[in-house]
Amino acid sequence: MAKKNTNAYELNPNELVQFLKKPTSEFTKDDIINFIVNNNIEMVNFRYIAADGRLKTLNFVINSVEYLNEILTTGERVDGSSLFSFIEAGSSDLYVVPRYCTAFVNPFASIPTLDILCSYFDSAGNPLKSSPEYILQKAHQVFKQKTGLEFKALGELEYYIYADSDCNDQFQATDQRGYHESPPYTKFEHIRTEAMSIIASCGGQIKYGHSEVGNFTDGEYYYEQQEIEFLPCDPSSAVEQMLIAKWVLRQLCKEYELNISFAPKITVGKAGSGLHIHMMLLKNGKNIMLKNNVLSDEAKKMIAGVLDVSDALTAFGNTIPVSYLRLVPHQEAPTNICWGDRNRSVLVRVPLGWTSKTSMINQINPPVQDAAKYTEGRQTVEIRSGDGSADLYLYMAGILVAAQHGLTMKNAIEMANKLYVNVNIFKKENAKLLKSLNALPASCEESAEQLSKKRKIFEANDVFPEGLLDSTIEQLKSYKDKNLSEKLEGKTKEIRELVMKYIHIN
Repeated sequence: MAKKNTNAYELNPNELVQFLKKPTSEFTKDDIINFIVNNNIEMVNFRYIAADGRLKTLNFVINSVEYLNEILTTGERVDGSSLFSFIEAGSSDLYVVPRYCTAFVNPFASIPTLDILCSYFDSAGNPLKSSPEYILQKAHQVFKQKTGLEFKALGELEYYIYADSDCNDQFQATDQRGYHESPPYTKFEHIRTEAMSIIASCGGQIKYGHSEVGNFTDGEYYYEQQEIEFLPCDPSSAVEQMLIAKWVLRQLCKEYELNISFAPKITVGKAGSGLHIHMMLLKNGKNIMLKNNVLSDEAKKMIAGVLDVSDALTAFGNTIPVSYLRLVPHQEAPTNICWGDRNRSVLVRVPLGWTSKTSMINQINPPVQDAAKYTEGRQTVEIRSGDGSADLYLYMAGILVAAQHGLTMKNAIEMANKLYVNVNIFKKENAKLLKSLNALPASCEESAEQLSKKRKIFEANDVFPEGLLDSTIEQLKSYKDKNLSEKLEGKTKEIRELVMKYIHIN
């Protein structure tokens, strides 16, 4: 039997990629129109993120090719004051302009619909400088200009699905032992796998999915924690894939009449949900995180920069009082500013990177001749403090600023060496080391204070607008949550009320 030649785009789950036979980065307006006309698409949705971190929608019924061509060329007006608090009602109109590379077929629409993510422009036709999406673009642009390097990122999206506790009656899950569990001991794998398929069809580049540590029953509900992790890509795509993934997961859970939450903490004493961001540096398209199979100087410098501003980064990555109920010892969440290899008690972790000189695959299989090329260039480092309350665009922009800060900082290698730890800092015998390390903020108010102290780093090169930092600091201070963890200790009812207040944040 003749071997079938597989088209380079056949396996891509995005219907536009399959139909157009080209990568999303090459989509043109004519391509979008061609797909719509030939696939009987009846509606176009413009999608964009507002200040609350949620996808907004503007629907267009397609009544002619001329009208379709018009909206894809000029975009449309929206009321900016209803989307962002920093835009005044007296002059609030903004333009939303579609980015063709983001187009996907809406998997939930009742009629054939194409969705396209948009960028904001002001009345003068310039990118809206205070838009979080533009701030991330600017941070990435400045990073490349100042360092001469490429930056790729990926996110780990953790969440809890919960339902009536009787769903756990048969093959009961073991409390806080859900890591990589399989059905029937895990109950909602079918939601995760269906979501992964849908996210991929929307353009998401998924690495894998699995059940996470957290599961428990509180009498009324059974809670199950899961995770979806993505592949490295440019920072804007990394953010938008997670935003679409959140939307997909919520839509699916609604259809299955289940609840879902990306909140950092569901209850005290159980695993919280983080939003870890992996970072990778490239030069001329090649990963430079390693040199001679050990972490490179560039990677160490980037780590130093992230650690140096990590306390201020919580202003974008940990934005609600509940965030700081997660950043406590013994919950696999960071509390102190340090880094290490394969160490889950640190803030920045260096995961395994296939640096072994042995060929694992060839030890248990017939020889795979090209095995080595698939293990090169996979090394990343991850910051573990962020959570589901993060303003993803601003958080990623802040990480880029921090990475650039480290790569251009004179004493970066010295700082990295000083803050390296290779032990579990929460063990009793390491109490002296733990005490020597600076702590992350323990409240929104403390986070605001750190951002105030280090705001010049974020304002440099006109990346973060002054007014946006002012409003971020003001918002964080408004929670008045200093020493909240101590005040809530042992107060089950008050903790529950606080958790429920932010259960559907972002």
